[in-house]
Amino acid sequence: MQPNPSERDPYNGLTRAEPTLPSSAYWDAEAYQRDLDAIWYKSWLLVCREADLAQPLAFRTFRVGTQEIVVLRDETGALRAFHNTCRHRGSQLCQESEGRLKARLITCPYHAWSYSLRGDLVRVPSKSLPEGFDKAEHPLYRVALSVWRGFVFVNLAEDAGGSAEAAFDPASGNLGNWPLETLVSGHVLRKVMNCNWKIFWENFNECLHCPGVHKDLSRLVPIYGRGLMGRHDDPEWARHADNDAPEFSGGLRAGAETWSRDGHVHGPVFADLTPAERAAGQTYATSLPSMFIVGHVDYVRTVRLVPLGPEQTELTAEWLFSAEALEAPSTDIDNIVAFGRQVLEEDAAICEVNQKGLRSMRHNTGVLMPEEYDLHRFHNWVRDRHARPSPKP
Repeated sequence: MQPNPSERDPYNGLTRAEPTLPSSAYWDAEAYQRDLDAIWYKSWLLVCREADLAQPLAFRTFRVGTQEIVVLRDETGALRAFHNTCRHRGSQLCQESEGRLKARLITCPYHAWSYSLRGDLVRVPSKSLPEGFDKAEHPLYRVALSVWRGFVFVNLAEDAGGSAEAAFDPASGNLGNWPLETLVSGHVLRKVMNCNWKIFWENFNECLHCPGVHKDLSRLVPIYGRGLMGRHDDPEWARHADNDAPEFSGGLRAGAETWSRDGHVHGPVFADLTPAERAAGQTYATSLPSMFIVGHVDYVRTVRLVPLGPEQTELTAEWLFSAEALEAPSTDIDNIVAFGRQVLEEDAAICEVNQKGLRSMRHNTGVLMPEEYDLHRFHNWVRDRHARPSPKP
């Protein structure tokens, strides 16, 4: 007897054709500026990991749009973030992308105004100060900072509220059983993609492209080979509701354990994962607009996005392992990294193909198919952000 669909979760697919965002949203300079103002300058954005700022006086700069931020660890061990801008005449303060401050001060290279690592103005080298000038009224421009599981986020909004943790997609998987805070970087990939940042997220949110673009991944995750992301993406899912074969359940192919060239683990498996988490093969958590993280049974992969312009996006992917795995000579990191790089390179290439076709004078909007329900949800998230009123000056 087939299960009654009404007794189980409903089909995920769209029930009617839905329009995409207008094509100009992906290449127009004014649309890009609206994205920056409404989304990137008002969201929690991944900058780095706490381990990247392990020592007091360590700093990193982070640029999004026209805004440059410096994130540092002060002499007490606290993390702080500021606009990389002097209050005197607006000079850039830290000129290098990362490093360690030479003193417990941030000193402007132009006129030597100096600030404590808490952001307070402590020294002005002028021979005299104007009447009524109060150093306390000229601190660095502070930026909201939040740490989630060892990852450092900033939010450029002056009235930033909440936390990085609260900004994750409610539909994200739970990575509580992965030891994220203690993992060590094993490989980093940095790549500039010639596509709008939204195109990458659209590609991330559907698997219609998987059979044609990701042939090896589709063999590893058989449901992807059907152009589906999960069991309920199939309009006839109820016929297979009790079938746990990977082409229906969404797990890895028989005999595979993780995302790697051969499907096998190449280091210690995380000890606290549940049988369901091990069987799934991948658990995603997403924080729009800047990052997603994937938990595998033997490593974690993070992907960070930063828009560089209307038609360019920087992607930074990092593979994180236990220290034990990286120290073991038997751990074949290359087997893991090569597979992940292949998938990301395939995604980047097809996103660039998508970008190239969008300037047609005849193409105003596209149309979404039923399997692209998460893409529709992403579009509505973008529309909602643009519709929110700007705070009054």
